[in-house]
Amino acid sequence: MPRVVLGVCGGIAAYKAVEVCRRLVDAGVHVAPILTDDAQRFVGALTFSALASEPARTSLFDGPDPIPHTTLGQNADLIVVAPATAKLLGKYAAGISDDLLTATLLATRAPVLVCPAMHTEMWEHAAVQDNLATLRRRGVHVLDPEEGRLAGGDVGAGRLADPARITDAVLGLLTGNRSLAGRTVVVTAGGTREALDPVRYLGNRSSGKMGHALANVAARLGAHVVLVTTANLPAASGVEVVRVDSAQEMHDAVMARSAQADVLIMAAAVADFRPKAPSTQKIKKADGVPEFVLEPTTDILAALGRAKRPGQVVVGFAAETERLREHAAAKLESKRVDLMVANDVSALDAGFEVDTNRAWLLGADGSADETALISKEELARLVLERVVRLLVGPADGPSI
Repeated sequence: MPRVVLGVCGGIAAYKAVEVCRRLVDAGVHVAPILTDDAQRFVGALTFSALASEPARTSLFDGPDPIPHTTLGQNADLIVVAPATAKLLGKYAAGISDDLLTATLLATRAPVLVCPAMHTEMWEHAAVQDNLATLRRRGVHVLDPEEGRLAGGDVGAGRLADPARITDAVLGLLTGNRSLAGRTVVVTAGGTREALDPVRYLGNRSSGKMGHALANVAARLGAHVVLVTTANLPAASGVEVVRVDSAQEMHDAVMARSAQADVLIMAAAVADFRPKAPSTQKIKKADGVPEFVLEPTTDILAALGRAKRPGQVVVGFAAETERLREHAAAKLESKRVDLMVANDVSALDAGFEVDTNRAWLLGADGSADETALISKEELARLVLERVVRLLVGPADGPSI
């Protein structure tokens, strides 16, 4: 398990570091938080202690370890500072170590990522830019801030990068793995909505979290990712997002891109049926209980399996509530796909709308592997590890 020290400085953006911490832990990273005195004016150490892999530290002298900065610095695989204030950047560039965070930064040989956040005038100040140039010259990675709303109602450059971008940058630096570089990966996510009338629809409880996790991990591995989704969730930087609602819209979006794709991962919960004749006007309660005749939707996964070209990898998902492995194996064969990922959506900790999952990974080669209860991010990594091996062969497929 990679170890990351998460440094949090005193700025209004410190609250976003809580989300960074949660995302990294969900991705299987051991997170050790350090909060400066100023950071604790905005967020509490207890919050990070509850979410991180070990209790948050706030001082060089508040624990049993007589040299915590050395211990943290030597054990870290990466140090990330988010938010990194102008004060922190200045001290780090000048080699000043007057608290636990700056001492740890100077006591490590691990890669360091700083994520600046401050008002526009401070961000653009020559002294701040000179300090950043010094740090970059020394090999420190810098994730530039975004433009947007700042404290006090101001708008401009200096807003801390989105937690999803920070997490992607951290995981990218940890793995250094670009095993999907040059590949195009199409992923579907979310549950489709089939209109009953202009207001109501038939749907399901799929949140889209699994599909979005797959898209984000694939992007970190260097792929050009097209995410066809019904879910309003953030996507990693560089992911091309195509928003759809119905099964037919998803089918059209996927099929239009399937010929150029090296990998197609169908993680969406696509409706099997839709109303044959949805009402063009809102159905009124006073008119009595309506009756709908249903018709089947197009089976996207089966269509991809039939059209699969040599060298292309197609992955399906089977959401089941009983006889999980048996039903998934039947789908694997009938859909003609390379890998079927099956999970029990009736399980409270591994079905819809949660951040964890457990699944069977069934391969067309006869392989069958069951995972423990893990985060959806970690399951995405396992699925894509199998995909890489299918693309390049088992002897060369790297572990990701």
